[in-house]
Amino acid sequence: MCLCFRKCDVVNRGLSGYNTRWAKLILPRLITKSTSAESTVAVTIFFGANDSALKDLNPKQHVPLEEYAANLKSMIQYLKSVDITEDRIILITPPPLQESAWEKECLAKGDKLNRRNATTGEYAHACVQVARDCGTDVLDLWTLMQKNQDFSSYLSDGLHLSTKGNSFLAAQLWSRLEKKLSALPSLLPYWRDVDHTNPEASLL
Repeated sequence: MCLCFRKCDVVNRGLSGYNTRWAKLILPRLITKSTSAESTVAVTIFFGANDSALKDLNPKQHVPLEEYAANLKSMIQYLKSVDITEDRIILITPPPLQESAWEKECLAKGDKLNRRNATTGEYAHACVQVARDCGTDVLDLWTLMQKNQDFSSYLSDGLHLSTKGNSFLAAQLWSRLEKKLSALPSLLPYWRDVDHTNPEASLL
């Protein structure tokens, strides 16, 4: 992602443990109407791993499937209301769940396995459908990662992305952002292009 450095800023607003019910409420605080929409290249919305937690075993994070889809649509509608158009919104599905590894994590805390990959898949499919309905782009991480039969290396504990998983996500996301960024001007010159005898001429 180093190619972003001279073209735009990457603003990370990922919040551990949050679901779409909570994210929908705080989105207007993160992206306000005063934010310059014309300078926003892309917004990613990456939820589902917590929403898809099993209701009986993790009621605090669980969000019903229909509400999850409605919350995604609500966030898209809000972004459109502050002039961030559909073509600049990218939904990302939850990654797959490696159940045996996550079960070990749960048991170590005295809990039962509180998620299922098949259930996560239902939320991933709903995310893809929302993108189709709303005209946004979508990165189907749940499907893409499982093209590799042993996807466990993409996950650090069966649920959260490992270094390899984050690299995989970044590569997939970059393929969607590259065209958007290629048209942007560089804000500052490459160091070899700076006139060292008169840096003001290059930098001011």
